[in-house]
Amino acid sequence: MKQTIEKLAADAAEKLSKQMRRSVAPAGKFFDKQELINLIEASLEGWWTEGRWTQEFEQSLAKYLNIKNVLSCNSGSSANLLAFSALCSPSLGDRRLKPGSEVVTVAAGFPTTVNAIIQNGCVPVFVDIDIGTYNIDINALKKAISKKTAAIMIAHTLGNPYQVNEVKKICKKHNLWLVEDNCDGLGSKYSGKLTGTFGDVATLSFYPAHHITTAEGGAVLTDNPKLAKIIRSIRDWGRHCWCPTGHDNTCQNRFNWQLGALPKGYDHKYIYGELGYNLKLSDLHAAIGVAQIKKLRGFVRKRISNFNYLTKKLKSLEKYFILPKATENSEPSWFGYILTIKDDRIDRAKLLKFCQEKGVGTRLLFAGNITKQPYFIDGKFKYKIVGNLNNTDLVMAKSFWVGVWPGLNKSELDRIVNCLQEFISNEGI
Repeated sequence: MKQTIEKLAADAAEKLSKQMRRSVAPAGKFFDKQELINLIEASLEGWWTEGRWTQEFEQSLAKYLNIKNVLSCNSGSSANLLAFSALCSPSLGDRRLKPGSEVVTVAAGFPTTVNAIIQNGCVPVFVDIDIGTYNIDINALKKAISKKTAAIMIAHTLGNPYQVNEVKKICKKHNLWLVEDNCDGLGSKYSGKLTGTFGDVATLSFYPAHHITTAEGGAVLTDNPKLAKIIRSIRDWGRHCWCPTGHDNTCQNRFNWQLGALPKGYDHKYIYGELGYNLKLSDLHAAIGVAQIKKLRGFVRKRISNFNYLTKKLKSLEKYFILPKATENSEPSWFGYILTIKDDRIDRAKLLKFCQEKGVGTRLLFAGNITKQPYFIDGKFKYKIVGNLNNTDLVMAKSFWVGVWPGLNKSELDRIVNCLQEFISNEGI
């Protein structure tokens, strides 16, 4: 039986891998038979919801990051919602974020970094970014701090760490929470320390495009035990009980609690202390992650290698494109290779269409300038802009990125370079 499963899994993994190589995708999942074997084993166990695989996945990730609490959930977007919502919990007393609290962030990012701020009634304060690193402009950040500022929530753009030391200094000076969106940066380092371990709370995504995948999934990271307890509660329906799935009476006091206005002895499993949801990861997803986490160091090395190879090959096109640069004192685990057009004769839409026709996948820097997105312009959300967003608008109009994920080999990276060269030659630029 075991040999049959392994043979089926190996054949399926090879078939899926070949299907994915029909084009040079900007991102994708990279796996072998072990992920499928784990998935089959987890499914045959019949447990399916959060269980032993989830526990092993969380513990392995915590060991890799050297962080105390890894709380898995069903997506990176949910992780952002959990992380930020925890800071709004009444359990934090005077330190809680309240409706109207200002949170400094960037407009050149992914919507769900910002949406969690809005959904909790807080006000995103947008500042500009630097071209090259595509991270927050530190001088603009300093100018955005006001008496209402309560937190900073920013991402390491495409895996390139922002200036963590400077951001941490600002947080310490003004007593601000730091939410570190590390969804695109698993394996990146700043000052020799892994990103995702600097913030009061941090987040990860395990969508197939990311550094490791669980198909759908994410995680919240924190060394703060109080925040961990709040996050776990919000993730698990908001319940006050801390029993793991499938367990009862961990507190040995299940029918003796007196909380809220409930009668004494109300079942602890049905007492709710936070405004919560069910955002848990299933064991089926976690089983994939258990295999993936063992490959993570190799994935990071391959991403760095692919990035360096593209940089070497694209040096000849520097008069047409701004090439990305790592933040000083950092070692990025690159999510993608971002290029900004600096020759006005190049039409980005025409270039990207040409790439698509040649089988080279591209992506934009997510929302571009999020304040220009359809859901933002009807005025129903309160937000602020401090300074100008000139670089953000430049990225919105002129930037795109291509892949460096572990599934790409040198031949496929050469296809990316050749595609760009061919377009420029065809245009007579």
